[in-house]
Amino acid sequence: MIRLADGPMTWVAAGDSITQGVLHTHGARGWVEHLHERVRWQLGRLTDTVVNSGVSAWGAVDVLAAHERLIGRFEPDVLSVSLGTNDCLAGEEGLPEFHDAMRRIVTAVGPRTQVVLQTPALVGVSGRERRAALPAYCQAVRDIAKDTGSLLVDHEAHWREHHGETDPIQWLDDPVHPNAVGHLRLANHTLDALGLGPLDPL
Repeated sequence: MIRLADGPMTWVAAGDSITQGVLHTHGARGWVEHLHERVRWQLGRLTDTVVNSGVSAWGAVDVLAAHERLIGRFEPDVLSVSLGTNDCLAGEEGLPEFHDAMRRIVTAVGPRTQVVLQTPALVGVSGRERRAALPAYCQAVRDIAKDTGSLLVDHEAHWREHHGETDPIQWLDDPVHPNAVGHLRLANHTLDALGLGPLDPL
């Protein structure tokens, strides 16, 4: 659960295109925008700042290389890191590099920063062959969260609980990217896991 300060807080969400929330919502809010609505309006934290530094097509190594630009300069009170969907294209051979980059992203922030690690969500059935290693990367995120004392938001488990082995296409815009419904599901699961939610009806 996130510890809310009495004064203003800075929240940073780092990740890939799913964090950036581009294109696939077709003008609807992405999950970070829903987080913004919950924190700054519904929770009445009007002077908090929510920064979305997600970059489409990036992975952990890319985010680490741009850590100061995307994360460090904001000195976040809360840092969310959502990566793995692109990283898994390297297969299980890429796991050591992913582990190393993710751990360095986490340890590069100060001790007062509350770190939240998020597993990728499921991809559609037609996208699973290309991203066959994705479950291993989700497990890596779980392991890193446990080892570093980070909070965990397990979207993969949440989506599996809802969809089982069926195609989660209702929550997707293509085999990889969530649609507006999927982003709302990502947001509410994140808020619930952090003890901040759910969103009030919009």
